[in-house]
Amino acid sequence: MAVDRQRIERDVHAALAGVANPRTGKDVIEGEHARDIKVDEEGNVRMQFLLHPEDPGTLVRETRAAAEKVEGVARVKIDVKLPTSSQGGGDAGPAKRGLQPGSVPAPTPQGNLIAGIDHVVAVSSGKGGVGKSTVAVNLAAALAAAGRKVGLMDADVYGPDIPLMFGETRRPSVTGEKGAEKIVPLEAHGVKLMSIGFLLEPEQPAIMRGPLISGILKQFLEQVEWGELDYLIVDMPPGTGDAQLSLVQTVDLDGAILVTTPQRVSTGDVRRAVRMFERVRTKLLGIVENMGPYTDPETGKVLDIFGSGGGRELADAMHLPFLGEVPLDPQVRIAGDEGVPTVTGAPDSAAGRALHAIAERVMAAVEAPVGAA
Repeated sequence: MAVDRQRIERDVHAALAGVANPRTGKDVIEGEHARDIKVDEEGNVRMQFLLHPEDPGTLVRETRAAAEKVEGVARVKIDVKLPTSSQGGGDAGPAKRGLQPGSVPAPTPQGNLIAGIDHVVAVSSGKGGVGKSTVAVNLAAALAAAGRKVGLMDADVYGPDIPLMFGETRRPSVTGEKGAEKIVPLEAHGVKLMSIGFLLEPEQPAIMRGPLISGILKQFLEQVEWGELDYLIVDMPPGTGDAQLSLVQTVDLDGAILVTTPQRVSTGDVRRAVRMFERVRTKLLGIVENMGPYTDPETGKVLDIFGSGGGRELADAMHLPFLGEVPLDPQVRIAGDEGVPTVTGAPDSAAGRALHAIAERVMAAVEAPVGAA
């Protein structure tokens, strides 16, 4: 049955007139951000959206949400465009021919891909070996302990450590009718889990190129029966490659957390990861410093094995929140090997307390009312 396209288009324009750009004070229609709005016979809405570099990245998400609320709208597709010099003012040069070298268009994720999940948070790092998965595992477990419904998706397809760190070796089951089957995530310590590690044989490597990684991430988002969740935590592989770009182009992220160790070789790589997320207009929730100073329990002496304060210095330099410092603590290694998150198995340890505090700060940042400082 065909929809009333003219009525829907009129109502979408009216809805978008209520979405204001805080930078200019104009709505997205008056400010000529939302353009060429078209509605097809099935109620699908498509538009172009001009996003200036100084505009908040949330403006696209707010526009999509407003359009989706219009009665009769089935789906909203937004093609985000960055202005050329002729559109945005300034020097006319090579930019007239399109985007300037090095610029990256803002992603146009599908807002309805993971219906039922309130918040999606990525845990990433600039390099490997900094304890990113440890932070992701304990963040998920701490959120679950705080009463939230939580899922953890292991996007680190080359180094899937989530099964070991949660002590899970079972194979997930499949549910649903033929042609519409979904994978049922495993559950441990109150967290729903999905990892390619559940699907591989022990010690079997995941040998694949970028397009396959993108396909796996989309499958884990779209074809896993996550159910109703307050949080989906995504443990990213290290670096700034295919997996990171695929995630931000596939789903709306509430933000990313970057994990570093104190030494400069790590913080330097995280700086590049910060810039990557900024390029694709993803909110950064803050920096976590892992493997901070170790306190000898017998002598009380503090040892800066990997240095100290590098994470906080990085956060200050990049104008990002500092979410906390996790000290070197043998309990973390023991917990990871035994498949029990530190926040569950050793909540009163130095690292356990620090990780619980980080989870509290993440909840405060993500669940803060819109417009709150």
